[in-house]
Amino acid sequence: MRLSIVVPVLNEAQDIAAFLAPLQALRELGHEVIVVDGDSSDSTADAARPLADHVVTSPRGRAIQMNCGARIGSGDALIFLHADTQLPDHAPALIEEALTQHAWGRFDVKIAGRSGWLPVIAAMMNLRSRLTGIATGDQAIFVSRAAFDAVGGYPDQPLMEDIELSKRLKRIGPPACLRARVATSGRRWERHGAWRTILLMWRLRLDYWRGVPAEQLAARYHPGT
Repeated sequence: MRLSIVVPVLNEAQDIAAFLAPLQALRELGHEVIVVDGDSSDSTADAARPLADHVVTSPRGRAIQMNCGARIGSGDALIFLHADTQLPDHAPALIEEALTQHAWGRFDVKIAGRSGWLPVIAAMMNLRSRLTGIATGDQAIFVSRAAFDAVGGYPDQPLMEDIELSKRLKRIGPPACLRARVATSGRRWERHGAWRTILLMWRLRLDYWRGVPAEQLAARYHPGT
């Protein structure tokens, strides 16, 4: 099984080389890495080119960028990987095995950082996902090409695109909830405060389930943009 690893990025010139370095071993095995730049104001795209099979620019927005990368991908399955997230050892084999019984899935996550709350946050994310069948982007969602195309890809919305994709894919079948863990950066929680970020995300998710449009939620998540 050949995998297309889609990495949406924005203004990551300083760190993109370090983020992409662990994926080079997967490229050597025949998997492809697709970096989709959301029109960065820095040199992210140039820094990524030596380390990816494709580097393309799309309009800004994680859902738009991931759909763009998926259209380019030629693999049998897609992995959507945040730039600050690293896959576990033997990820391709784990994904291939999971997709023999499921159309899609995700990994458990661990969050790297200084705050003592980060392991608690990760455990809560993993448990919630396992109970609800809803995955988050931090968990490196993977999906067969056929299933992704069948549900129309990510919805064209500026926030909660991972929740909406999960809801669509659940109509095909439940996710494979792998206990192998991806490692993601805790910079978002540490920059704004762990509990402040948790409470904000809980409020946004609750409002989304209540039917508040994603555009309104995005304005609260990214104030001033």
